[in-house]
Amino acid sequence: MNISVTKAAKQWGVSRTTIYQKINDGELSRTADKKIDTSEMIRVFGEPATKKRTEQSVNTSNSTSLNTQKVPDCTALEHQLALEKMKNEHLDQQVRDQKQLIANYQEQISQLNKTLEKANASIHDLTQIRLLEFKGTDPEHSDHQQQVSLEPEPLSEKEAAAAPTPTKRKRWLGF
Repeated sequence: MNISVTKAAKQWGVSRTTIYQKINDGELSRTADKKIDTSEMIRVFGEPATKKRTEQSVNTSNSTSLNTQKVPDCTALEHQLALEKMKNEHLDQQVRDQKQLIANYQEQISQLNKTLEKANASIHDLTQIRLLEFKGTDPEHSDHQQQVSLEPEPLSEKEAAAAPTPTKRKRWLGF
């Protein structure tokens, strides 16, 4: 596309004098109708300034919109970070509470074990006392006679026949 020297000067942001100097020096050529081909202008001066300004304004508007977009993204990320920190603090507090509960339960178990040991000792002592009382009041029992057996005596034949016999049942698990 061919354009006039004045139009070329405006588009490329150079003076008409500079264009004429380039033509006279042989760096820039003109057509027979004294117009300049835009490809020659691009070769000598690069891209037109108006195109550069347009690209710059597009780039600026793009970067502005990107920057504007980054600001909400940043605030959204900061908000999300703050929420995650709050969740983390809440979970830390729950862990501390659970550890305290475990410590309390362990203390209760320890106290219950001590109470159980005391009760077992009391039961053992009471059993010993009753056994001694039983041996002391019953004339048939002496130290050298028969020992007290904790196992049941075998049943006689009549008692065995009259006693119900336990039956074993098979259990079926239905899956």
